[in-house]
Amino acid sequence: MKTSILMVCLGNICRSPLAEGILKSKILKSHAFVDSAGTGGYHIGELPDKRSISVAKKYGIDITDQRCRQFKANDYDKFDLIYVMDNSNYEDVIRLARTEEDKQKVQLILDEIFPGENVDVPDPYYGGDHGFENVYRMLDEACDRIAEKIAN
Repeated sequence: MKTSILMVCLGNICRSPLAEGILKSKILKSHAFVDSAGTGGYHIGELPDKRSISVAKKYGIDITDQRCRQFKANDYDKFDLIYVMDNSNYEDVIRLARTEEDKQKVQLILDEIFPGENVDVPDPYYGGDHGFENVYRMLDEACDRIAEKIAN
């Protein structure tokens, strides 16, 4: 059975596009569908941030086919797993949950590495390029764990 996974951050231009691209690079398309969204509607229709595109490209991943979209309540119907990048995203996504089943689909992505510690992926938007590199490394490790789960 194919698993559907949604990666969510605030604007859907930095962290969640990276997470989407990284996970897609680690799994077979036949095993999972991966997408991303933002809790805010600030950048709808835009490409990911050029710094996200650059760091992904550095590691052989092309995310230029992605376009920003906003998370909606009906995403709960389309996705089996919803990974959020930080606690603020978590609260925003949970606020749109209609049922307990919806809520059970949502978790912090870094819980894959640090279970139960509620660790945030820092938003690199206002930082320099180094922040994007750090975010890439965190997401790469978390996506390794997610890919292992999907494969099993």
